[in-house]
Amino acid sequence: MSMFRAPKGTFDVLPPESGQWRTAHRVFEELAVQFGYGLALTPLFEDTDVFSRGVGGDTEVVEKQMYTFTDRGGRSVTLRPEATASVVRAAIQSGGVSTRLKASYWGPMFRYERPQKGRYRQFYQGGVEYLGSSSPEADVEVIEFGYRYLERMAVPDVEVRVNTIGDTADRERYSDVLRAYLHERYDHLSSDARKRVTTNPMRVLDSKVDADVVRDAPTPGQYLGKAAEDHFAAVRTGLESLAIPYTVDPKLVRGLDYYNRTVWEYVPLSYDAAQSSVGGGGRYDGLFELLGGKPTPAVGLAMGVDRILLASRPSGTSLELDAFVVVAEDTLRSEARQLVSDLRRSGIRVDMNDEPRSVKAQFKESDRRGAAHAVVVGDEWSHGDVTVKDLRTGEQRQIQVKEIETWLRA
Repeated sequence: MSMFRAPKGTFDVLPPESGQWRTAHRVFEELAVQFGYGLALTPLFEDTDVFSRGVGGDTEVVEKQMYTFTDRGGRSVTLRPEATASVVRAAIQSGGVSTRLKASYWGPMFRYERPQKGRYRQFYQGGVEYLGSSSPEADVEVIEFGYRYLERMAVPDVEVRVNTIGDTADRERYSDVLRAYLHERYDHLSSDARKRVTTNPMRVLDSKVDADVVRDAPTPGQYLGKAAEDHFAAVRTGLESLAIPYTVDPKLVRGLDYYNRTVWEYVPLSYDAAQSSVGGGGRYDGLFELLGGKPTPAVGLAMGVDRILLASRPSGTSLELDAFVVVAEDTLRSEARQLVSDLRRSGIRVDMNDEPRSVKAQFKESDRRGAAHAVVVGDEWSHGDVTVKDLRTGEQRQIQVKEIETWLRA
């Protein structure tokens, strides 16, 4: 047995389990295209300041969870703990956003956390960013995107929890009130919460260990200005018009400093793990300026792929192949290989064994590989036919070779 193992807090994914990951990625990409989001590709590591400025220097992510190191050029770089700051940095570097920019991404993120179910040190996210729009309709669209993705991934009992944390002035006014509330209960707070009372008291609302202390704390929604209040009302109206069920969670603030106004999370009620949400997002109108760009409104989300796969209940067996070619006569292996090549070029998912095996063994392999059909190349080939067996129903019939592509697509 190998002495090497995957690093703590990471995991390997191999076939056939990887078929679920491929489906998750395919469904996300299809949805991104349908919603009009182009692909954004950014580095896996950035200048550390991209995250310490954007995410927030006194957040748990920056203080405790970032993988930061000095490279050979003496520069401080960090493996990305999230992708929004990277996408915004890339947009600024490319010249900024003149009208609208809708971007999607997919890939690994890195945080030094205590590994447990649904929480890893290398984890995977798919996300979208709607840059350049201050409209509440943009918030609604992004919230809908995540909800539709969870629908297509068969995640049951999803509750969309939404809130608003207001604009900068609203947050400053609210922070003063919350700070006074927390000071009165200072001795009952955790050590981490005590550190944040002065610098960023809203982060205490996000602390699970301090939940009892802040249960009766004032909430951001009580200190909204009219602009933020009207914005949130429009978001709620938009969700209702699309029949997206939601619950207002007055204490929801999310864990990153760049958010303002609308914030939300997707929580499957039947999913039990260390981290109950499988995704979330919010508006971040000030992030461009924090990273040195021009003022640019924006809203986005990130979906936790690892958690979604743990929470999903796929219907039926996922089929990896449309067909598996079974060679019943070894003298026809060359013809069978040509058939496989032709079907692949036409877009059919098909495979065959790379060396002679018994027909029984080949049928077992077709089942193991998750094929919908077995295409048997045997004596009937001389008449221009193959035998096709539906591996789900057991039904089989002879089909002309020239018709097999059309038949498999039907």
